[in-house]
Amino acid sequence: MGVFKDKTLMITGGTGSFGNAVLDKFLCSDVREIRIFSRDEKKQDDMRHEYQAKYPEQSEKIKFYIGDVRDIGSVRNAMHDVDYLFHAAALKQVPSCEFFPIEAVKTNVLGTENVLTAAAEAGVRKIVCLSTDKAAYPVNAMGTSKAMMEKVIIAKSRTISPEKTQISCTRYGNVLCSRGSVVPLFISQIKAGGRITVTEPKMTRFIMSLEEAVELVLYAFEHAESGDIMVQKAPACTIGVLAQAVSELFGYGEEPNIIGIRHGEKMYETLLTNEECAHALDLGNFFRVPVDKRDLNYDKYIIKGDTQRNKLQEFNSNNTRILDVEEVKKKLLRLPYIQAELAGWRHE
Repeated sequence: MGVFKDKTLMITGGTGSFGNAVLDKFLCSDVREIRIFSRDEKKQDDMRHEYQAKYPEQSEKIKFYIGDVRDIGSVRNAMHDVDYLFHAAALKQVPSCEFFPIEAVKTNVLGTENVLTAAAEAGVRKIVCLSTDKAAYPVNAMGTSKAMMEKVIIAKSRTISPEKTQISCTRYGNVLCSRGSVVPLFISQIKAGGRITVTEPKMTRFIMSLEEAVELVLYAFEHAESGDIMVQKAPACTIGVLAQAVSELFGYGEEPNIIGIRHGEKMYETLLTNEECAHALDLGNFFRVPVDKRDLNYDKYIIKGDTQRNKLQEFNSNNTRILDVEEVKKKLLRLPYIQAELAGWRHE
């Protein structure tokens, strides 16, 4: 954490699951200030009281700013003296973005443009933006807006000097037990005495913990170059296996209710596209997709082309390591949310 010593870190969408995970990891470090930027005053107030109770001596480091990434004025108002920025503000729910796609554009695309513009103006040194596997080969409005968000990030990285402001992006899959995750829904359905609802049991999804999501962002912070997209080689499981793992942990024996694929869903997700494989770098546990630094003068590429291509293959939730029920249960049991829910369930 030495690089964060006496620095100010700002998190857009900071009242979400990712922001809370960053606070848990950073608050007791030597960071000077963690600035939470979001539009929901109720969540900010809840968060303020929670961290005052959990970390009474360190909670003064947290500063809350009400604002909306759609409003560049409110972003600028919060950006002064910020050294580093994690951009997590987004509309993330696939079905709601299907019905309100322009709202996804306003937050995910135009909001990102506002954040990057204000950050560059304020001299923020490093920015890491959070994207999603749904941005690769997008078929829904949320994924399409995130794909455009990535294009905004890459375009900005070409026009802003990396010596002044470095911009990178992370792309990852489903975060277990985050807000909007299906796991809390399964648990609430079990506790209510009903049947678990599963869209399509054979559907595969990348899965990772909040801690792993934070580690990916920190890896990008430390290793990415401006314009890079960083991808973690995450495992996956089927939705049927995930539902079975939750059911077994909570002693639930009913068969799930299969409701079918929802608006905008795919059978599997992609973290690294076949096209990106042409120039992506394999870093062991991660892939790095460097920015394409060619300009609009394509004539010179006709005269002198580049026929070299990497031998990497598309990385998706069907060809990664697929976890079985026992492996998923072990992964779930490491999560504080699951531990707390199981403790409460057994007590009841």
